[in-house]
Amino acid sequence: MKTMIPESKKHRILMLTGILMIASTLRAPFTGIAPLLDMVRDSFSLTTAQIGLLTTIPLLAFALVSPFVAGIARRFGSERSLFVAMLIICLGIAMRSGGHPALLYLGTAIIGCGIAMGNVLLPSLVKRDYPESIAKLTGAYSLTMGVAAAIGSVIVVPIALFGFGWSGSLLALMIFPLLALLFWLPHLRHSPTVSLSGNPALKNRAIWSSSLAWQVTLYLGINSFIYYVVIGWLPSILISHGYSEQQAGSLHGVLQLATAIPGLVVGLVLSRLKDQRGIAILMALFWCSAVSGMVWFPQLAMLWIALGGFGSGAALILGLSFIAMRTGSAHQAAALSGMAQSVGYLLAAAGPPLMGKIHDLSGSWSWPLLLCALLAVVMAIFGAYAGRPIQIHD
Repeated sequence: MKTMIPESKKHRILMLTGILMIASTLRAPFTGIAPLLDMVRDSFSLTTAQIGLLTTIPLLAFALVSPFVAGIARRFGSERSLFVAMLIICLGIAMRSGGHPALLYLGTAIIGCGIAMGNVLLPSLVKRDYPESIAKLTGAYSLTMGVAAAIGSVIVVPIALFGFGWSGSLLALMIFPLLALLFWLPHLRHSPTVSLSGNPALKNRAIWSSSLAWQVTLYLGINSFIYYVVIGWLPSILISHGYSEQQAGSLHGVLQLATAIPGLVVGLVLSRLKDQRGIAILMALFWCSAVSGMVWFPQLAMLWIALGGFGSGAALILGLSFIAMRTGSAHQAAALSGMAQSVGYLLAAAGPPLMGKIHDLSGSWSWPLLLCALLAVVMAIFGAYAGRPIQIHD
Protein backbone atom coordinates (compact mmCIF):
# COMPACT_ATOMS: atom_id res chain seq x y z
CA MET A 1 0.00 0.00 0.00
CA LYS A 2 1.38 3.39 -1.03
CA THR A 3 2.24 5.76 1.82
CA MET A 4 1.01 9.31 1.30
CA ILE A 5 3.22 12.20 2.42
CA PRO A 6 1.17 14.95 4.15
CA GLU A 7 0.95 18.08 2.02
CA SER A 8 2.49 20.30 4.72
CA LYS A 9 5.46 17.94 5.17
CA LYS A 10 5.93 17.66 1.41
CA HIS A 11 5.95 21.46 1.13
CA ARG A 12 8.58 21.76 3.89
CA ILE A 13 10.80 19.17 2.18
CA LEU A 14 10.49 21.00 -1.14
CA MET A 15 11.19 24.33 0.56
CA LEU A 16 14.27 22.95 2.32
CA THR A 17 15.59 21.50 -0.95
CA GLY A 18 14.95 24.80 -2.72
CA ILE A 19 16.74 26.79 -0.02
CA LEU A 20 19.82 24.55 -0.27
CA MET A 21 19.83 24.77 -4.08
CA ILE A 22 19.68 28.58 -3.89
CA ALA A 23 22.48 28.50 -1.31
CA SER A 24 24.64 26.61 -3.83
CA THR A 25 24.33 29.63 -6.15
CA LEU A 26 25.39 32.33 -3.68
CA ARG A 27 29.16 31.82 -3.79
CA ALA A 28 30.27 29.62 -6.71
CA PRO A 29 29.58 32.15 -9.54
CA PHE A 30 31.58 34.75 -7.57
CA THR A 31 34.54 32.69 -6.37
CA GLY A 32 34.71 30.40 -9.43
CA ILE A 33 36.48 33.04 -11.50
CA ALA A 34 39.52 33.20 -9.18
CA PRO A 35 41.41 30.20 -10.70
CA LEU A 36 40.89 31.69 -14.18
CA LEU A 37 42.06 35.24 -13.50
CA ASP A 38 45.43 34.74 -15.23
CA MET A 39 43.67 33.46 -18.37
CA VAL A 40 41.25 36.39 -18.32
CA ARG A 41 44.09 38.88 -17.83
CA ASP A 42 46.09 37.43 -20.71
CA SER A 43 43.03 37.31 -22.97
CA PHE A 44 42.26 41.02 -22.59
CA SER A 45 45.76 42.29 -21.64
CA LEU A 46 44.43 43.69 -18.37
CA THR A 47 46.51 45.13 -15.54
CA THR A 48 46.60 43.62 -12.06
CA ALA A 49 44.45 46.49 -10.77
CA GLN A 50 41.85 45.91 -13.49
CA ILE A 51 41.73 42.20 -12.67
CA GLY A 52 41.35 43.08 -8.99
CA LEU A 53 38.11 44.89 -9.84
CA LEU A 54 36.53 41.52 -10.68
CA THR A 55 36.76 40.71 -6.96
CA THR A 56 35.78 44.17 -5.72
CA ILE A 57 32.77 44.80 -8.00
CA PRO A 58 30.58 41.98 -6.58
CA LEU A 59 31.34 43.11 -3.01
CA LEU A 60 30.28 46.66 -3.88
CA ALA A 61 27.13 45.29 -5.55
CA PHE A 62 26.35 43.34 -2.37
CA ALA A 63 26.74 46.52 -0.32
CA LEU A 64 24.67 48.75 -2.62
CA VAL A 65 21.79 46.35 -3.33
CA SER A 66 21.33 44.72 0.09
CA PRO A 67 19.44 47.59 1.82
CA PHE A 68 16.71 47.55 -0.86
CA VAL A 69 16.01 43.82 -0.91
CA ALA A 70 13.62 43.74 2.06
CA GLY A 71 11.41 46.30 0.33
CA ILE A 72 11.45 44.31 -2.91
CA ALA A 73 10.43 41.16 -1.06
CA ARG A 74 7.72 43.08 0.78
CA ARG A 75 6.17 44.10 -2.53
CA PHE A 76 6.61 40.96 -4.62
CA GLY A 77 7.04 38.16 -2.06
CA SER A 78 10.18 36.32 -0.98
CA GLU A 79 9.62 33.36 -3.32
CA ARG A 80 9.23 35.48 -6.45
CA SER A 81 12.12 37.73 -5.44
CA LEU A 82 14.43 34.72 -5.03
CA PHE A 83 13.34 33.35 -8.39
CA VAL A 84 14.17 36.69 -10.01
CA ALA A 85 17.52 36.69 -8.19
CA MET A 86 18.42 33.36 -9.83
CA LEU A 87 17.41 34.75 -13.25
CA ILE A 88 19.62 37.79 -12.65
CA ILE A 89 22.58 35.56 -11.77
CA CYS A 90 22.02 33.54 -14.98
CA LEU A 91 21.95 36.77 -17.01
CA GLY A 92 25.15 37.98 -15.34
CA ILE A 93 26.97 34.71 -15.99
CA ALA A 94 25.96 34.80 -19.65
CA MET A 95 27.12 38.41 -20.06
CA ARG A 96 30.39 37.82 -18.20
CA SER A 97 31.21 35.03 -20.68
CA GLY A 98 30.49 37.26 -23.69
CA GLY A 99 34.13 37.70 -24.72
CA HIS A 100 34.39 41.50 -24.32
CA PRO A 101 35.94 43.44 -21.42
CA ALA A 102 32.85 45.63 -20.95
CA LEU A 103 30.61 42.55 -20.74
CA LEU A 104 33.08 40.95 -18.32
CA TYR A 105 32.68 43.79 -15.81
CA LEU A 106 28.97 44.41 -16.41
CA GLY A 107 28.16 40.71 -16.07
CA THR A 108 30.19 40.54 -12.84
CA ALA A 109 28.19 43.46 -11.41
CA ILE A 110 24.88 41.83 -12.38
CA ILE A 111 25.94 38.56 -10.74
CA GLY A 112 26.69 40.54 -7.58
CA CYS A 113 23.20 42.08 -7.60
CA GLY A 114 21.52 38.67 -7.87
CA ILE A 115 23.68 37.13 -5.15
CA ALA A 116 22.96 40.12 -2.88
CA MET A 117 19.23 39.41 -3.13
CA GLY A 118 19.74 35.76 -2.19
CA ASN A 119 22.12 36.63 0.65
CA VAL A 120 19.54 38.92 2.24
CA LEU A 121 16.42 36.82 1.72
CA LEU A 122 17.58 33.36 2.81
CA PRO A 123 17.94 34.28 6.54
CA SER A 124 14.47 35.86 6.53
CA LEU A 125 12.99 32.81 4.80
CA VAL A 126 14.55 30.54 7.44
CA LYS A 127 13.12 32.83 10.13
CA ARG A 128 9.65 32.62 8.56
CA ASP A 129 9.43 28.90 7.76
CA TYR A 130 11.86 27.20 10.17
CA PRO A 131 11.87 29.30 13.38
CA GLU A 132 12.57 26.18 15.46
CA SER A 133 15.63 25.15 13.41
CA ILE A 134 17.37 28.44 12.61
CA ALA A 135 20.90 27.42 13.63
CA LYS A 136 20.77 23.94 12.07
CA LEU A 137 19.42 25.16 8.75
CA THR A 138 21.80 28.13 8.65
CA GLY A 139 24.66 25.69 9.14
CA ALA A 140 23.30 23.45 6.39
CA TYR A 141 23.02 26.19 3.80
CA SER A 142 26.40 27.65 4.77
CA LEU A 143 27.92 24.21 4.22
CA THR A 144 26.13 23.98 0.87
CA MET A 145 27.57 27.36 -0.17
CA GLY A 146 31.08 26.23 0.72
CA VAL A 147 30.84 22.85 -1.00
CA ALA A 148 29.36 24.38 -4.16
CA ALA A 149 32.10 27.03 -4.21
CA ALA A 150 34.75 24.33 -3.85
CA ILE A 151 33.20 22.32 -6.70
CA GLY A 152 33.08 25.44 -8.88
CA SER A 153 36.74 26.23 -8.19
CA VAL A 154 37.78 22.64 -8.95
CA ILE A 155 35.93 22.28 -12.28
CA VAL A 156 36.63 25.60 -14.00
CA VAL A 157 40.29 25.05 -14.93
CA PRO A 158 39.81 21.51 -16.38
CA ILE A 159 36.82 22.75 -18.40
CA ALA A 160 38.86 25.68 -19.72
CA LEU A 161 41.82 23.47 -20.62
CA PHE A 162 39.57 20.86 -22.24
CA GLY A 163 38.97 23.28 -25.10
CA PHE A 164 36.15 25.53 -23.90
CA GLY A 165 38.43 28.38 -22.80
CA TRP A 166 37.87 30.60 -19.79
CA SER A 167 34.59 31.99 -21.16
CA GLY A 168 33.09 28.53 -21.69
CA SER A 169 34.31 27.50 -18.26
CA LEU A 170 32.65 30.48 -16.59
CA LEU A 171 29.47 29.80 -18.56
CA ALA A 172 29.43 26.27 -17.09
CA LEU A 173 28.88 27.81 -13.65
CA MET A 174 25.34 28.62 -14.79
CA ILE A 175 24.45 25.05 -13.82
CA PHE A 176 24.08 26.22 -10.20
CA PRO A 177 21.40 28.92 -10.74
CA LEU A 178 19.65 26.82 -13.41
CA LEU A 179 19.22 23.94 -10.97
CA ALA A 180 18.07 26.39 -8.29
CA LEU A 181 15.45 27.80 -10.70
CA LEU A 182 14.19 24.30 -11.44
CA PHE A 183 13.80 23.37 -7.78
CA TRP A 184 12.30 26.78 -6.89
CA LEU A 185 9.55 26.71 -9.54
CA PRO A 186 6.98 24.87 -7.36
CA HIS A 187 7.13 27.66 -4.77
CA LEU A 188 5.99 30.39 -7.15
CA ARG A 189 2.43 29.06 -7.02
CA HIS A 190 2.34 29.51 -3.25
CA SER A 191 4.08 32.88 -3.12
CA PRO A 192 1.91 35.55 -1.49
CA THR A 193 2.31 39.12 -2.73
CA VAL A 194 3.13 40.21 0.82
CA SER A 195 5.22 37.57 2.54
CA LEU A 196 6.94 39.63 5.21
CA SER A 197 4.99 40.97 8.13
CA GLY A 198 4.65 44.43 9.62
CA ASN A 199 5.34 47.97 8.50
CA PRO A 200 8.65 47.92 6.59
CA ALA A 201 9.44 51.60 7.06
CA LEU A 202 9.08 51.35 10.83
CA LYS A 203 11.13 48.18 10.98
CA ASN A 204 13.91 49.60 8.81
CA ARG A 205 14.19 52.68 11.03
CA ALA A 206 14.23 50.48 14.13
CA ILE A 207 17.01 48.33 12.66
CA TRP A 208 19.37 51.17 11.76
CA SER A 209 18.93 52.82 15.16
CA SER A 210 19.31 49.61 17.19
CA SER A 211 22.57 49.04 19.07
CA LEU A 212 22.01 45.27 18.93
CA ALA A 213 21.60 45.46 15.14
CA TRP A 214 24.92 47.29 14.90
CA GLN A 215 26.60 44.71 17.12
CA VAL A 216 25.41 41.88 14.84
CA THR A 217 26.36 43.93 11.76
CA LEU A 218 29.89 44.70 12.92
CA TYR A 219 30.50 41.12 14.06
CA LEU A 220 29.67 39.96 10.54
CA GLY A 221 31.37 42.95 8.92
CA ILE A 222 34.74 42.59 10.63
CA ASN A 223 34.70 38.85 9.89
CA SER A 224 34.14 39.67 6.20
CA PHE A 225 36.89 42.31 6.25
CA ILE A 226 39.50 39.89 7.61
CA TYR A 227 38.32 37.02 5.40
CA TYR A 228 38.60 38.97 2.15
CA VAL A 229 41.99 40.41 3.15
CA VAL A 230 43.27 36.89 3.79
CA ILE A 231 41.58 35.26 0.77
CA GLY A 232 42.93 38.05 -1.47
CA TRP A 233 46.50 38.27 -0.22
CA LEU A 234 47.23 34.80 1.21
CA PRO A 235 49.29 33.58 -1.78
CA SER A 236 51.44 36.73 -1.65
CA ILE A 237 51.84 36.40 2.13
CA LEU A 238 52.92 32.77 1.82
CA ILE A 239 55.32 33.41 -1.07
CA SER A 240 56.93 36.22 0.97
CA HIS A 241 57.66 33.59 3.65
CA GLY A 242 59.35 31.26 1.18
CA TYR A 243 56.48 29.04 0.04
CA SER A 244 56.30 28.13 -3.63
CA GLU A 245 53.43 29.21 -5.85
CA GLN A 246 52.09 25.65 -5.91
CA GLN A 247 52.22 25.39 -2.12
CA ALA A 248 50.53 28.78 -1.81
CA GLY A 249 47.77 27.66 -4.18
CA SER A 250 47.19 24.45 -2.25
CA LEU A 251 47.00 26.29 1.07
CA HIS A 252 44.58 28.76 -0.48
CA GLY A 253 42.35 25.77 -1.23
CA VAL A 254 42.70 24.58 2.37
CA LEU A 255 41.33 27.94 3.52
CA GLN A 256 38.22 27.52 1.32
CA LEU A 257 37.66 24.00 2.63
CA ALA A 258 38.17 25.05 6.26
CA THR A 259 35.47 27.72 5.96
CA ALA A 260 32.95 25.05 4.86
CA ILE A 261 33.64 22.55 7.67
CA PRO A 262 31.82 24.52 10.43
CA GLY A 263 28.55 23.93 8.55
CA LEU A 264 28.74 20.32 9.75
CA VAL A 265 28.95 21.11 13.47
CA VAL A 266 28.27 24.72 14.40
CA GLY A 267 24.54 24.61 13.66
CA LEU A 268 24.14 21.58 15.95
CA VAL A 269 26.11 23.26 18.74
CA LEU A 270 24.16 26.51 18.41
CA SER A 271 20.82 24.71 18.65
CA ARG A 272 21.83 23.61 22.19
CA LEU A 273 22.99 27.05 23.36
CA LYS A 274 20.61 29.68 24.68
CA ASP A 275 23.49 32.15 25.06
CA GLN A 276 25.97 32.38 22.16
CA ARG A 277 28.46 34.84 23.65
CA GLY A 278 31.14 32.25 24.43
CA ILE A 279 31.24 30.69 20.96
CA ALA A 280 31.07 34.12 19.26
CA ILE A 281 34.12 35.30 21.21
CA LEU A 282 35.99 32.03 20.62
CA MET A 283 35.58 32.15 16.83
CA ALA A 284 36.85 35.74 16.72
CA LEU A 285 39.88 34.70 18.78
CA PHE A 286 40.51 31.88 16.29
CA TRP A 287 40.93 34.62 13.67
CA CYS A 288 43.19 36.61 16.01
CA SER A 289 45.40 33.57 16.65
CA ALA A 290 45.52 32.65 12.95
CA VAL A 291 46.65 36.00 11.57
CA SER A 292 49.05 36.57 14.50
CA GLY A 293 50.50 33.11 13.94
CA MET A 294 51.19 33.93 10.29
CA VAL A 295 53.42 36.78 11.52
CA TRP A 296 55.32 34.96 14.26
CA PHE A 297 55.31 31.32 13.12
CA PRO A 298 54.77 31.25 9.33
CA GLN A 299 56.25 27.74 9.13
CA LEU A 300 52.96 26.54 10.71
CA ALA A 301 50.89 28.12 7.94
CA MET A 302 48.69 25.02 7.49
CA LEU A 303 47.61 25.22 11.14
CA TRP A 304 46.89 28.97 11.03
CA ILE A 305 44.98 28.74 7.75
CA ALA A 306 42.83 25.87 9.03
CA LEU A 307 42.19 27.68 12.32
CA GLY A 308 41.33 30.99 10.64
CA GLY A 309 39.17 29.35 7.99
CA PHE A 310 37.20 27.41 10.62
CA GLY A 311 36.76 30.54 12.74
CA SER A 312 35.63 32.58 9.75
CA GLY A 313 33.14 29.96 8.54
CA ALA A 314 31.74 29.50 12.04
CA ALA A 315 31.48 33.27 12.57
CA LEU A 316 29.53 33.57 9.32
CA ILE A 317 27.05 30.92 10.50
CA LEU A 318 26.81 32.67 13.87
CA GLY A 319 26.21 36.05 12.28
CA LEU A 320 23.56 34.73 9.89
CA SER A 321 21.88 32.91 12.79
CA PHE A 322 21.93 36.11 14.85
CA ILE A 323 20.00 37.83 12.04
CA ALA A 324 17.11 35.42 12.60
CA MET A 325 17.53 34.94 16.35
CA ARG A 326 17.70 38.63 17.26
CA THR A 327 14.64 39.69 15.23
CA GLY A 328 10.94 39.26 15.88
CA SER A 329 9.60 38.84 12.34
CA ALA A 330 10.63 37.77 8.86
CA HIS A 331 10.58 41.34 7.55
CA GLN A 332 12.70 42.57 10.45
CA ALA A 333 15.12 39.72 9.72
CA ALA A 334 15.29 40.79 6.06
CA ALA A 335 15.90 44.41 7.10
CA LEU A 336 18.70 43.41 9.49
CA SER A 337 20.14 41.08 6.84
CA GLY A 338 20.19 43.96 4.36
CA MET A 339 21.85 46.27 6.88
CA ALA A 340 24.43 43.70 8.01
CA GLN A 341 25.38 42.68 4.50
CA SER A 342 25.48 46.22 3.16
CA VAL A 343 27.84 47.45 5.88
CA GLY A 344 29.72 44.14 5.96
CA TYR A 345 30.49 44.06 2.26
CA LEU A 346 31.50 47.72 2.21
CA LEU A 347 34.09 46.78 4.82
CA ALA A 348 35.03 43.67 2.83
CA ALA A 349 35.51 45.70 -0.36
CA ALA A 350 37.78 48.16 1.46
CA GLY A 351 39.89 45.48 3.15
CA PRO A 352 42.16 44.09 0.40
CA PRO A 353 43.16 47.45 -1.16
CA LEU A 354 43.65 49.08 2.27
CA MET A 355 45.85 46.30 3.59
CA GLY A 356 47.65 46.10 0.25
CA LYS A 357 48.50 49.80 0.57
CA ILE A 358 49.76 49.32 4.14
CA HIS A 359 51.95 46.48 2.86
CA ASP A 360 53.36 48.73 0.15
CA LEU A 361 54.15 51.48 2.67
CA SER A 362 55.67 49.18 5.30
CA GLY A 363 57.32 46.71 2.92
CA SER A 364 56.04 43.77 4.95
CA TRP A 365 52.86 41.78 5.57
CA SER A 366 53.41 41.92 9.34
CA TRP A 367 51.59 45.22 9.90
CA PRO A 368 48.50 44.31 7.85
CA LEU A 369 48.25 40.94 9.63
CA LEU A 370 48.69 42.46 13.09
CA LEU A 371 46.02 45.07 12.31
CA CYS A 372 43.70 42.21 11.33
CA ALA A 373 44.52 40.53 14.66
CA LEU A 374 43.55 43.74 16.48
CA LEU A 375 40.30 43.91 14.50
CA ALA A 376 39.59 40.31 15.50
CA VAL A 377 39.75 41.38 19.15
CA VAL A 378 37.24 44.16 18.39
CA MET A 379 35.11 41.53 16.63
CA ALA A 380 35.17 39.42 19.80
CA ILE A 381 33.84 42.39 21.78
CA PHE A 382 30.94 42.84 19.36
CA GLY A 383 30.35 39.08 19.51
CA ALA A 384 30.03 39.30 23.29
CA TYR A 385 27.16 41.75 22.84
CA ALA A 386 25.56 40.16 19.75
CA GLY A 387 25.53 36.73 21.41
CA ARG A 388 23.20 37.78 24.23
CA PRO A 389 19.79 36.00 24.14
CA ILE A 390 17.73 39.14 23.45
CA GLN A 391 15.83 40.53 20.48
CA ILE A 392 15.60 43.86 18.69
CA HIS A 393 12.40 45.75 19.52
CA ASP A 394 10.59 48.03 17.08
